Amino acid sequence: MHPWRLKQRPDMRNVIAIPVLILIVILQSAIVSRITLLSGSADLLLIVLAAWALQEQVDSSWHWAIFGGALIGFMSRLPWIIPLTAYLLEVLMAQILRKRVWQAPLLAMFTIIVFGTLVYHLMALLVLNLSGTRILLGEAIRVVSLPSILLNMLLAIPIYALVRDFANWLYPTAESI
Repeated sequence: MHPWRLKQRPDMRNVIAIPVLILIVILQSAIVSRITLLSGSADLLLIVLAAWALQEQVDSSWHWAIFGGALIGFMSRLPWIIPLTAYLLEVLMAQILRKRVWQAPLLAMFTIIVFGTLVYHLMALLVLNLSGTRILLGEAIRVVSLPSILLNMLLAIPIYALVRDFANWLYPTAESI
């Protein structure tokens, strides 16, 4: 086979994102969204995308963010651009922090979770207020955003460990082979 034909095949590491992200969205909508604190709930996809984007060997975090944002946009009542934009901004921040805070990945993970949750919720709040649903900013942050951040942080460490192991399996290093 010619070397140029190898480049035309989809990389299985990118194709694996489709069933993994579909499973995450199903778990998010069926189980995780039912676990609430006040009116906030954890965002499983946000946590997984943050952990995935922080892995050094991973080069497909943008693909995951686009596909995951599209899936959540399809499942949500919000305009599809809101989750897509929020997840892309989250991956952008993860890429920036991965280059700057590489020795403390959990610190970066917590920072991204706070940032990602607030960006997503503020964008959703803006859209809801523009559509005529009046929600006070302070109350939304106190009752929805802060409890969501807490739940996301509780899930961050175990999910980070799972995603790190999954990334090491998909992208083996020379030492692990």
